[in-house]
Amino acid sequence: MLKDVLNGLMERYQQRVPDVAAVIAAMIKEGIIQQAEDIENDHIAFRTMGVPQLGVQSLEKIFLHYGYTKMEKYHFPAKKLDAWWYAPPAPQYPRIFISELLVEALSPAAQQIIHSYTGEVKSDPVNALNLDDAVAVDSFLHSSLWRTPTLADYQLLAAESEYAAWVIYNRYYLNHFTVSVHNLPSGYNTVADFNVFLEKHGFQLNDAGGKIKTSPDGRLLQSATVAGMITAEFAGGDQFRIAGSYVEFAERKVLPEFAHLPAGEIRREHRREGFEAGNADKIFESTYATQTKKSS
Repeated sequence: MLKDVLNGLMERYQQRVPDVAAVIAAMIKEGIIQQAEDIENDHIAFRTMGVPQLGVQSLEKIFLHYGYTKMEKYHFPAKKLDAWWYAPPAPQYPRIFISELLVEALSPAAQQIIHSYTGEVKSDPVNALNLDDAVAVDSFLHSSLWRTPTLADYQLLAAESEYAAWVIYNRYYLNHFTVSVHNLPSGYNTVADFNVFLEKHGFQLNDAGGKIKTSPDGRLLQSATVAGMITAEFAGGDQFRIAGSYVEFAERKVLPEFAHLPAGEIRREHRREGFEAGNADKIFESTYATQTKKSS
C-alpha cells in the first residue's frame, strides 16, 4: 500500500514538475544512471496549514499508519513554520518531511483569508479515509480540500507569507522529492559535483544562503532547483504565473564511527540522519519570488 501511495504521488509530481523528467533525462544521457529507478529518493516533503482540522496532526496519520516513525521537530521563526520528519519503516522508502504554517502568528487579515478557505473543511478529512485503501489515499493527497482561491487573496497572502500563498493554491501537492547524490558514481556523488552537472545542463539553483546548504556538523549538504513557474487558474478565471514544485539534492556523509567501512558496505544507517533547520529554512525559498524571478 505504501509503495502504491508513493508511486501515485511521484507520478503526478513528475507530470507537474518538468524539472524532474529533465534532471532524470540528463542523468541518463550522461550515464550517471540507466533508469529513473536507479535514483534513491532521500525524502519527500509536504506543506500544510496549521489549523485545527488540518496541518501536521492530520496528514501525519497517513504515514504513521504505514509504519513511519515521527522524529525531531524543527522551528522556523522568521517563516512562522514548524516541521517534523518521519523515518520510514524500511530503508527502500523515502524519509518524509511535513511542515505547517503557524496561522495564528500571521496578521488578522491573513488569518481571515486562510480560515475563509480552510473553514470549508469541517472535520479532519483523514479520519474519514480508509487508510488501507491505497487508491483512496492517493486520491485524497491530490484532492482540492477547499475551493480555488481568488487571485486577490493569493496575492494578499503572498505579500505576507509566500508559504501561505503556495499552500492556499497547491494544497497537498508534493512540494519536492530529493535525489540522494552520495549513492551516485564518482564525479557526481557530492552536492558540489552534482551542482556543476546541473548548471552545465541549464538548471537554475536556489542560491539562498549559498547554492550548497551545509549543516553545522558538515555532514548534511543540500541543494535544490528553483521552482518552475506554472500558469495557475484562479477563481473567476484569472490566470497568473506562480511557483510550482522543485527538485532537491542531498549528500549524507558517512558517520565517523563507520569511516572504516569499505564503500560497498555502506548503508543508509551508516550515514548522517535527520535534517537541519538552517538548511531547510533556505530550501523553502525555492518557491519564493527572490529565487523564482531569476528563472522566470
